[in-house]
Amino acid sequence: MSKLKILLAKGRIYESVRKLLDDVGISIYLPDRTYFPMTNQKDLAFQVVKPQIVSNLLAHGKADIGFSGKDWVYENGAENDIEEIVDLGFDPVRVVAAIPDTLNFDALVTEPVTIATEYQNLSAQWIRNKHINGKIFRTWGTSEGFVKDDENALAQILVDNTSTGSSLRANNLKIVDTLMDSSTRLYASKVAMSNPQKKQKIMEFKMLVQAVLNARERVMLEMNCAKEKFDALVNGMPAMKSPTVSPLFGERGYAIKIAVQKNEVPALLPKLQALGATDILEYELRKVMP
Repeated sequence: MSKLKILLAKGRIYESVRKLLDDVGISIYLPDRTYFPMTNQKDLAFQVVKPQIVSNLLAHGKADIGFSGKDWVYENGAENDIEEIVDLGFDPVRVVAAIPDTLNFDALVTEPVTIATEYQNLSAQWIRNKHINGKIFRTWGTSEGFVKDDENALAQILVDNTSTGSSLRANNLKIVDTLMDSSTRLYASKVAMSNPQKKQKIMEFKMLVQAVLNARERVMLEMNCAKEKFDALVNGMPAMKSPTVSPLFGERGYAIKIAVQKNEVPALLPKLQALGATDILEYELRKVMP
């Protein structure tokens, strides 16, 4: 079987995905001045490309799977030409429209306006849906400086992605609409998914990725308890299915293991102790496959 061709996006996505792959057990190393990382997996081949073109390459069958923000999939109009495999939840952002905080949006769009943006297609769709008389000025990278409450400003509206909105506020801009929510996701080429062998490999890859994502949300708790406390303790604890229970040496009680959501731990530990748990240990999980 040929190697599974995987696209990695440059920039902030790369490090998040590299750490994910490392937790899966797939190591990658990118030598200087190259775009083809080396890996410890003989059946995988990686290439690093700009995040803006991952979905286009998948749509044209130039790779099998790739990591991309949902925003660039829709900006490229590729949402119907590739398959979303799993939402990793990394780098969550909103694609928003913003204007100077001194202006009123409804009054602003009664006149022709210019939109500064990297998202030409999403912006064009937005102004059509809003019936705005606007033209689009294509920008690269940071665009906040183009939009001001000034008759000489290049643009009156900014369409950009934001995670917290802090950069917009720092530039005296306010959000007036959200075009879409986005995060880093794993996508597959429909060409690859139509090949039974490659599809199986992709779904196995998804399984490993999902196992790591599941583990990042959970921890394992171990504890001991006396026999007389056992029923109350077990009935008061959550678990993925049921706790693992082993008798302690000398039949003096039980050792109990449970996997729980991380966000449950602050409230759960005092409760477990009050129910009779002792010698409580918490540790991280590497992979969780329900």
